[in-house]
Amino acid sequence: MKLTALQLADMVKGEVVGNPSVIVSTYSKIEEAEQGSLTFLANPKYTHYIYETRASVVLVRRDFKPEHEIQATLIKVDDPYDTLAFLLSLVSKTMPEKKGVEQPVFVSEGVEVPEDAYIGAFAYIGKNVRLGSGVKIYPQCYVGDNVTIGDGTCLYAGVKIYQDCVIGNHCILHSGVVVGSDGFGFAPHNGGYDKIAQIGNVVIEDNVEIGANTVVDRATMGSTFIRKGVKLDNLIQIAHNVEIGENTVIAAQTGVAGSTKIGKHNMIGGQVGFAGHLNIGDNNQFGAQSGVQSNIASGKVFMGYPAVEGRGFMKQTAYLRKLGDFYAEFNQLKKEVDNIKNNNKE
Repeated sequence: MKLTALQLADMVKGEVVGNPSVIVSTYSKIEEAEQGSLTFLANPKYTHYIYETRASVVLVRRDFKPEHEIQATLIKVDDPYDTLAFLLSLVSKTMPEKKGVEQPVFVSEGVEVPEDAYIGAFAYIGKNVRLGSGVKIYPQCYVGDNVTIGDGTCLYAGVKIYQDCVIGNHCILHSGVVVGSDGFGFAPHNGGYDKIAQIGNVVIEDNVEIGANTVVDRATMGSTFIRKGVKLDNLIQIAHNVEIGENTVIAAQTGVAGSTKIGKHNMIGGQVGFAGHLNIGDNNQFGAQSGVQSNIASGKVFMGYPAVEGRGFMKQTAYLRKLGDFYAEFNQLKKEVDNIKNNNKE
């Protein structure tokens, strides 16, 4: 699809600065862009690229004021990143959608497959499964007995959904995701461990996206909940009876131990660890590799291990940087005190 800068600006309600007739036909990162491409500037760290980019059109914020001459045409918008996301979603909708049932597959008797659904080769659909309109189940997926999958949800290749789990509408589960595996429940007994049966399920609400190779364990009893709008990155472990609140986002390699409740609109960096049985409030931010060991209220910023509030962490970091100097000063003072003691003895 080829569009002029003016056509793009009309689509996104932006303001053109430069040549309104320049044509774009592809998308690129600002540091790699060539002529004919559209790119964006959202992060101030990349500002220097706008003066050397070969892109034909760049999305920028409305308050952007260049310090040097720019060859590209600019389109000023409220939020360049959000605008780019909107444009990319339009592109994705023009791509042909998969439909129909490939062979070989196994669909249990009595399961109704909607006419607009897609089931890829070597998929397995268990008993009493309910499939919503427009569901896409790619090759080698496993959908266990009594599973419900909502309208427009997509399971990419190799996703495994254990029995009795519920997946909402318009969810995306990437390759290797496992939903409903047993929680890590064992009782010490006679020098060993007895397995505690995990008889609950997982409930994933609408508009959730789960990254590749992430695992969400079923509850011991009741449900593990992933609330609507949650976005989970790759390689995340969600343990049994956990609840992740609405519109919370979690980066890769984070682990949430059993029965912890995380509130709404939290932003959680990579490799964060949450201990079990915690209550985490709403609108918090957790820096990468934070270790959370206690309950957290709402509206906080935490960093470090054990996790402390952001200002406290910055102070700790500053002190650690000076620790070598403090140690040297301490040794010097100790020598001076020892010399005074020795002189007094004489």
